[in-house]
Amino acid sequence: MDRSTSKAMTGIPVGRRSMLALAGLPLLLAGCGTVGTNPLTRGGRSASDIRVATYLTPSYKDLFPGIEMFVDTAAKAEGVSVDLYDSGTLLNAAQTMPGLIQGVADVVVQTSSYVSTSYPILGVYELPFVNEGFEQIRRALAYDSPLSRLINETLRPRGLVSLGSITTTPEWLFTVDRPIEKPEDVRGLRIRTAGQVEGEMVKALGGSPVSMSSAELYEALERGTIDGMVSYMGTVISRDLQNVLNYGTEAHFGDYSVDAYANVDWYDSLPNATREALHSAGRKLTEQGTDHQVAVHEDKYRGIIENSGVELLTLDEQQIATFRKATTPVLEWWKQKVDDPELVDKALKLVRSA
Repeated sequence: MDRSTSKAMTGIPVGRRSMLALAGLPLLLAGCGTVGTNPLTRGGRSASDIRVATYLTPSYKDLFPGIEMFVDTAAKAEGVSVDLYDSGTLLNAAQTMPGLIQGVADVVVQTSSYVSTSYPILGVYELPFVNEGFEQIRRALAYDSPLSRLINETLRPRGLVSLGSITTTPEWLFTVDRPIEKPEDVRGLRIRTAGQVEGEMVKALGGSPVSMSSAELYEALERGTIDGMVSYMGTVISRDLQNVLNYGTEAHFGDYSVDAYANVDWYDSLPNATREALHSAGRKLTEQGTDHQVAVHEDKYRGIIENSGVELLTLDEQQIATFRKATTPVLEWWKQKVDDPELVDKALKLVRSA
């Protein structure tokens, strides 16, 4: 199972989470065969034999079908075969991007919260209260939209290409003992976050962000190790967290995407027909994948959460304005992370005008 190595990734800043994952990659690579073979042959494997990896499991009934749509659509093209390694069987969540860099997988499906640390342009749509909410974020991230093209223009020189994205429904604030109706309610709480943007949002509200995997959440909430979490509905249901949570505040505390990424060197070496197959798969992921997620959330997940006894709180316009003002420091922090005023202005205009 020989893999090709990306040359375009040299010199890219890597976050702490990725650094820890890189430490475990040598053993993984040893089991995958020779690294550094010609990207067209990859040690005898055809360039159109595509290995897709994701840490997401079939228990994510809102997201996983979109990944299957991507795989099935790509595999329909003549001469293209696709193997899907889900549930972290090839690469776990922290190893996904380093593994793509090293050629362990050809395509990975990963949440943007794991990627935006090293590629902060993605944070433009993860920001709290950045625009009017989910539908506008979804329009901004539509397949081949101006924002999607801008993101790829930014990612390409650093070795990545995004093939398509599921826009997740908004992240809400879920808590055990205290309902969140104003910024002061977050003060002093330990809140689980999955990315840097979420962490900065919690800090801006006076809370303490805690990083942990979703697999640890149930026990952490049950034991009081954390007081709550920033999350979209899918994580709540996939981990049965509705059984230990008591409150959920519906507001645009953040958003993210579930993206299919390819190593740009590998992608550029592909035959045109294979690239077209990946384009079709990316469009399917973006459009039908997002449609499926929304339907599952509206038709099933919301009812399960409400029927479990979780009180869902809706904020009025004045409350939303208060939270937007309180989280302004997150926007300023993100601008510094991107460190390119022209790029920041372009991205913000696109996400706010979609």
